[in-house]
Amino acid sequence: MEEEYFDKKLPFAELMHHLFEDEALSIPLLYQLSDLETADLAAFQARWPQAADERRQQIARHLADLTEDSFTVDFAPLFAILLSDAIPAVRVAALDGLWDATDVKLVAPILRLLEEDRETAVRASAASTLAHYVMMSEWGELPPSVSTRIVPRLLAQYEAVGTETAVKRAALEAMAAANHPRVPQFIEEAYEDKAFEMQLSAVFAMGSSADLRWLQTVLYELESPMAEMRAEAARAAGVLGSSDAVPGLAELTLDEDSDVVEAAIIALGQIGGEEPTRILTELLDDAEAESFYEVIEEALEAMSWLAGDFTLFDFDEDEADDEDDLGLFSQN
Repeated sequence: MEEEYFDKKLPFAELMHHLFEDEALSIPLLYQLSDLETADLAAFQARWPQAADERRQQIARHLADLTEDSFTVDFAPLFAILLSDAIPAVRVAALDGLWDATDVKLVAPILRLLEEDRETAVRASAASTLAHYVMMSEWGELPPSVSTRIVPRLLAQYEAVGTETAVKRAALEAMAAANHPRVPQFIEEAYEDKAFEMQLSAVFAMGSSADLRWLQTVLYELESPMAEMRAEAARAAGVLGSSDAVPGLAELTLDEDSDVVEAAIIALGQIGGEEPTRILTELLDDAEAESFYEVIEEALEAMSWLAGDFTLFDFDEDEADDEDDLGLFSQN
């Protein structure tokens, strides 16, 4: 029956009935919620609050997971609706699903959740979701005003007395890519914090900053006695992209912790070049690394892709003149 749903697009009313009324949720049916027409989106919005709490949580989480796994679906309009759901887990799932969103009309409601939601998990997820907007703005793929709108609010949350650690971590990580004079200070302070979780976020932020001032610290942490820190340092090294990290990352491909090994392999793929290629190619011939073959192949493909001349984005800077039409400065 699920194959039939997947292959055949159902009338929307029938789709809603199956999604909300069937005893078991059909995951293939969820794909039909991608790129909804305006009328269908309105029908979904009207029907959503009537669904059982458990079913709403199931649908929201699966939609978020599908978004992470596939670039061919677009559930962003649905997630915009789910941001106001009464259940915190649904709001978190909606925010997770917007991890790569670029619709600046969503900035205001996400900021509102960051600043006003009572649930720590929701506020932390809101901060994390804003990271992509900051990064895209700093890269010039969104208007500069996007970052200047968001970063001060993240700074305020980070500095506020009583802000939960989870929210502080997410705020620091989200603003790491921003060209703001106070960000390096916050990264340094977090790295010196007694809480190991803050140190992890500091190293994450070092990578996201793309600032080579942090390279020596990242290289040092590649040898941390803590596996979680080694993995985080490997990820940061990959983002920083310095060949100085290659020897340390090569060592980590032999680490006893699988998360560390995977992070090191991905980082080598991000750095690229002859030596990382040699290291990864040799790993493909190592029977003991069989469980990582897929990751290795993806890393080698990433290096091949990066070596080509690709244009990832095509942003017209003249669009920055149209900010008033973007809803960016809508009031909370």
